[in-house]
Amino acid sequence: MSGPAMNGFVPDARKIAVLRANAVGDYLFCVPALESIKAAYPHAELVLLGDEWHERELSGRPGPVDRVIAVPPLPGLREPHPFLDRMRAESFDIVLQMHGGGRHSNPVVKALGACLTAGLRTPDAVGLDRELPYIFFQPEIFRYLEVAELIGAAPVTYRPRFAVTPDDLRLAEEVAGARYERLRVALHPGATDPRRRWPPERFAAVADALPEADILITGSTAEAGLAEQVERAAQRPVRSLAGAFTLGGLAGLYSTCDLVIANDTGPLHLAAAVGTATVGIYWIGNMLNCAPADRGRHRQLISWTLNCPQCGQPCLVDLYPRRFAGEPCPHRVCFVSDVPLEEVLEAATECLSGGVAMRRFPARAAG
Repeated sequence: MSGPAMNGFVPDARKIAVLRANAVGDYLFCVPALESIKAAYPHAELVLLGDEWHERELSGRPGPVDRVIAVPPLPGLREPHPFLDRMRAESFDIVLQMHGGGRHSNPVVKALGACLTAGLRTPDAVGLDRELPYIFFQPEIFRYLEVAELIGAAPVTYRPRFAVTPDDLRLAEEVAGARYERLRVALHPGATDPRRRWPPERFAAVADALPEADILITGSTAEAGLAEQVERAAQRPVRSLAGAFTLGGLAGLYSTCDLVIANDTGPLHLAAAVGTATVGIYWIGNMLNCAPADRGRHRQLISWTLNCPQCGQPCLVDLYPRRFAGEPCPHRVCFVSDVPLEEVLEAATECLSGGVAMRRFPARAAG
């Protein structure tokens, strides 16, 4: 089965699995699709085939996912494999591939023995029963909403949501202290890819320009050095909380903030998913795929860098090889330093003084 004529609701589906085994932001991008599937199939068990962190952070948390199963590294999943045997025993009715283009993941999806497979496919990937072409430049949220539509699940939201629990809020208060009358602003200077990191001294300048706010710096344990650079460069007291939180604790902290200013990375999208206003710093290619679609609570500042600042090689060689000649640039230097400090401050001031920070959507109830 393939093609639009074969799309539609599957009336007898009682167990649906979704393969999405990657990072925090990647998971959040597919949450609206998961919400849509759950709304269309309220009596079906929705199982996320995810990473270990999904199992740890989502198990027991309110949301569209009923159960999480951690997946071993996909390139290593070859027949025979105990994991594949275990998944076939689950007897899934539908397995959806929302992991990527499908070169490694589509063979795994087909090996799970589901009655129906659906998802994304690049030209070099094996086919699924129902499929969509994987086109790189597409807003990620709408990419996965289209995958959900392959099984007749109409969109119910385009906003990712992440439930904040009482335990999350308790941990946030234990680490950061109680929230008082002053504004609370979190800065997140890290990102897994160094090309997406705005310079730490610019984050420090943002802190200095917001004397009316308590400034907290967030980051992973590996990003503690970046947080320390911001602390040292700031001319006023700021607090680094890098490495202090689980994902849930970070969500709890962000839910108490008036604004989060961050690079394009998972915590930025987490802040948006708990209802907090954000100012995000994006390279133009990532802006097209990853930025929130709405502007009521969010502001995006764009870097228009199209050539590596170190070697001059076009940044898009690996994405558009037919248009750009040469090898992909190996340098991992900052590609977003052309985003002006003044624009970030203007966006932050607008969010804090214009009421944007208070316009939150209703959070999913957490027990």
